[in-house]
Amino acid sequence: MNTPRYYVPARSHWPIFGAVAVFLTLFSMASIIHESSQGHVGLFSVAMAVVAGFLMLYMLFGWFTEVVNEGLRGLNSDQLKRSFRISMGWFIFSEVMFFAGFFGALFYARTFSVPWLGGEGAKGASGMLWDGFVAHWPLIKTPDMTQFQGPMGLIDAWGLPFINTVLLIASSFTLTISHHKLREKDKAKTLFWLGATLLLGVIFLIVQVAEYGHAIHELNLTLKSGIYGSTFYLLTGFHGAHVTLGAIMLLVMFGRVKNDHFTPDDHFGFEAAAWYWHFVDVVWLMLFTFVYVL
Repeated sequence: MNTPRYYVPARSHWPIFGAVAVFLTLFSMASIIHESSQGHVGLFSVAMAVVAGFLMLYMLFGWFTEVVNEGLRGLNSDQLKRSFRISMGWFIFSEVMFFAGFFGALFYARTFSVPWLGGEGAKGASGMLWDGFVAHWPLIKTPDMTQFQGPMGLIDAWGLPFINTVLLIASSFTLTISHHKLREKDKAKTLFWLGATLLLGVIFLIVQVAEYGHAIHELNLTLKSGIYGSTFYLLTGFHGAHVTLGAIMLLVMFGRVKNDHFTPDDHFGFEAAAWYWHFVDVVWLMLFTFVYVL
């Protein structure tokens, strides 16, 4: 009879640093939001946010460096490698639920709240707003146009957003080719296609900055532009942050491939970054469909 085996990780101080960093981040952000609502932001809250940021970076760099070194020394068992895959799967699932909450807010506003304001259904509130109100998404006119002026127009889905869609779809193909070349032990082509993926990601971010400039300065589309403006920046802004994180992950993988950290049969770090990048691409396709087109 085989005795079950359990993996017990070695002692580490990194979880303590991570817990403190997360606590300081949330506490400082809550303080900044509370103080900004009162018209001022204290120096202590800002300093605490900066300390939390540096502590988080220190923890991430130190912990991942330690994990990479353990892998290079051949200390990772098959059970530990499986745990890496399971953990990455749960992490991506948590990101799915993260964006599901934001898409849920968008769908609730479009499908329920706006029609109710137009008088539809048992919860219809027709006549409670202003004469001539039309329940149409996106809402261009806000209840108080003097303080919260709505956007003067909508972003053309087939302009910059479509370009960004093409860029991200292309980046998924280039990353897949790079992965295949890694399996074929072709280091030069692995680096070439991985570099192409990084370049496409950076161009995506540049185009998104240009789109934001156009939206803010020419269309008056801001966070104060009613529910449409707030949901637009909430979804696209967090997605842009995830693209940035994914690009950093791919940049790290570029360095690791260059330093021969991976083999055709053992390169989960590369695979994990690729999973994350493909997830970000799928989220953008949903954003393009439900935020820009429909």
